[in-house]
Amino acid sequence: MRKFIPLLAILLMGCSQQEIQRTLEGANEVLYGEGGSLTTSEVASGLKEALVKGTDYAVDFSGVKDGFYKNPRLFIPFPEEAEKVKETALKLGLTSQVNKFEETLNRAAEQAVKEAKPIFVNAITSMTVEDAFGLLKGGDNAATEYLRRKTSAELFNKFEPKVSQAVNQVELTKYWNPLANAYNSATQLTGGETIDPDLTEYVTNRSIDGLFKLIADEEKQIRENPAARVTDLLKKVFGSEAAK
Repeated sequence: MRKFIPLLAILLMGCSQQEIQRTLEGANEVLYGEGGSLTTSEVASGLKEALVKGTDYAVDFSGVKDGFYKNPRLFIPFPEEAEKVKETALKLGLTSQVNKFEETLNRAAEQAVKEAKPIFVNAITSMTVEDAFGLLKGGDNAATEYLRRKTSAELFNKFEPKVSQAVNQVELTKYWNPLANAYNSATQLTGGETIDPDLTEYVTNRSIDGLFKLIADEEKQIRENPAARVTDLLKKVFGSEAAK
């Protein structure tokens, strides 16, 4: 069956759009069994349904109190480039300030991801039949990566002001500035480099990464675990030979 698809593509070269559509519709029986048991529209609808399920889960799970802060996989730590700030602060006895700082990073993410659903819905709705066929036969996270490509820039633009607002609401800089200043003062004595990472950009990117981790988890479950296919359409599409 896999050899049939590129052969069909070659045969369709030079055909009109209407001829291609009629041929694809007729190919259902060849590709999916007698009677066309899995249609092109079902493939597209099934992929869209799987992504809606995954994105709803990701936003609902992470966009609540402790959705990031208490989840080891999503938790946003000190920025990597500022890890030395944390080490210096702890040596200076600023443990409570360090803990509060990391909590506020995660609270900002929990607020920002609530804005994601409309963006996801728009991208999922615009998925084409051609996209769907390719994603169905892709890897465990093919649909997730498709969605990431389609939405990352818009998610960043939507999240960034929300993160900035959240950072200001919790006065994140109140915790960051003393830590950064303490580190910079210590490094200046030894000739080291000072740091000033963009906290809003850092939290925004980590928020987006966290969402896609959860979406990928859900996609993999739907592909591999029949129990995760909670509707007839998901069972039909992801249980088909075309998905294998």
